[in-house]
Amino acid sequence: MFEFPITDFVSVPDPEDDEIIDLGPSMEQSEVEREAIKLRQDLKFYFMSPCDKYRARRQIPWKLALQVLKIVMVTTQLILFGLSNQLVVSFKEENTMAFKHLFIKGYTGVDEDDYSRTVYTQKDLYDSIFYVIDQYRQIGNLSLGTVGYENDEKRKGLKICKQHYHRGSIHPSNDTFYIDPTVETECLHIEQDKLAKNLPRDSIMNSSFFNLEFYRLIKVEISFRLKGIDLQTIRVRELPDCYVFHNKITFNNQAHSGKVKIFFDSDATIQDCKDWHISGSIQKNTHYILVFDGFVILTCLTSLILCSRSIVLAVRLQRRFVRFFLQKYNRRVCSADRWEFINGWYIMVIISDLMTIIGSVMKMEIKAKNLTSYDVCSLLLGTSTLLVWVGVIRYLGYFQKYNVLILTMQASLPKVLRFCCCAGMIYLGYTFCGWIVLGPYHEKFEDLNTVAECLFSLVNGDDMFATFAQIQQKSTLVWLFSRLYLFSFISLFIYMILSLFIALITDSYETIKNYQQNGFPKTDLHEFLHSGDVTFETQNLRKRRVKTFPLICCCIRTREDDSILIN
Repeated sequence: MFEFPITDFVSVPDPEDDEIIDLGPSMEQSEVEREAIKLRQDLKFYFMSPCDKYRARRQIPWKLALQVLKIVMVTTQLILFGLSNQLVVSFKEENTMAFKHLFIKGYTGVDEDDYSRTVYTQKDLYDSIFYVIDQYRQIGNLSLGTVGYENDEKRKGLKICKQHYHRGSIHPSNDTFYIDPTVETECLHIEQDKLAKNLPRDSIMNSSFFNLEFYRLIKVEISFRLKGIDLQTIRVRELPDCYVFHNKITFNNQAHSGKVKIFFDSDATIQDCKDWHISGSIQKNTHYILVFDGFVILTCLTSLILCSRSIVLAVRLQRRFVRFFLQKYNRRVCSADRWEFINGWYIMVIISDLMTIIGSVMKMEIKAKNLTSYDVCSLLLGTSTLLVWVGVIRYLGYFQKYNVLILTMQASLPKVLRFCCCAGMIYLGYTFCGWIVLGPYHEKFEDLNTVAECLFSLVNGDDMFATFAQIQQKSTLVWLFSRLYLFSFISLFIYMILSLFIALITDSYETIKNYQQNGFPKTDLHEFLHSGDVTFETQNLRKRRVKTFPLICCCIRTREDDSILIN
């Protein structure tokens, strides 16, 4: 943005107004000169801050007032949705924990790594499988929660599937084996009626399906569905949700190492409650929230229209300036001066408004129990709120002391991106090297994703000693390599690369501070705004020229002092 003294505007024209203002003596000037004066005044008015526009022409800053109102409304909406979503998340997590205690035999309440429990004997594996069947049969008498069986006849009961190799024989003592790697899957469906008869375990266990050949067995999966109702939402005056829990217990024997890992996975989906009645004012409270969401949509729609209109007017003014510049001075306007007309904040506000409108519509549908897409709605509302609050920086940027952050980020971004590309190559090299060499000896290097996270933590100085200490000393060569690997990575990235990264930003900050004290370099647009009848061919613009950093401007500028503040 640019700052101009308000005394320059006795009567400020509107960029949309095509009427020629009476300029007194300027009427005797040529048509081109009058067009230059008119264009200059339109440009000065366009680049003014909302407060300056109000002081110059008493134009109320509607967009500023609307953005402030939108911040309050969108933040309030997000908080209300977050509190509601928090109840959904807690209900799912607590039910998952309850199911683990109910269906996993010997579960202690703490997962072992990424799985819930392990078994090491054939007896323990059989006991764990039939323990699930027994607990499912008695779920109505055991569970403290509001859960019950699925009513769908096709989905009632338990489904047990086992995967194993087609055939084979293994003789470890003779170091001989034969295996057909073709994987076969067999499934057994135990109906609900059969489980309700309380048949003894032996009658089920005698089935040939449970004659497991462990040297061929890959995994056993037990899946079942349960239903539940979340009544805690009544406390916050919301309608309860009805859930379907898709539970799956996996006994994983893929490694054939004598250790079978037991995984428990529960996926909860929300569905419409078929027959319900609640006495009280819950319905009324829901209607109030829906009306508030409607006002949010209306506010964002108005903001979207105003910002889109501003961009359209800016493009028209840009074309007008480019056409005039080419006709009078026979010169093309550089790309940086063209981009001065395109306000990136408006584009960000438009994106935020679109996401808020879509998210608000989804929130209303969720509140009315017509949708259950909590994750998508959270993503839209959360991102839009982030963009709304970031947009506040635009208005702080009209003050020179608050504008340093924006200009520093803008100036340092290209250099930082180029620097990150170079540093990223080194980072990827360390990632692949650590994964292949240290993976078998350190849990933080077992897969690429974990290695990348571990190295990023080391760059930030987190968990250094634990990373050094947890390396297994089974191989002296690998242990020595791990020391060289970790010491070189930490020294290179913390002492050199990270310091250079900070230096790039510091250099941009010092450049901005210097420009604010001595004046920003001028472009053709700035010269046109701050000159009278400028003839660029006759002015000595080629003296003391300097190219400034990218993204501030790619044009050639002079080092003359000015009162322009570039935003």
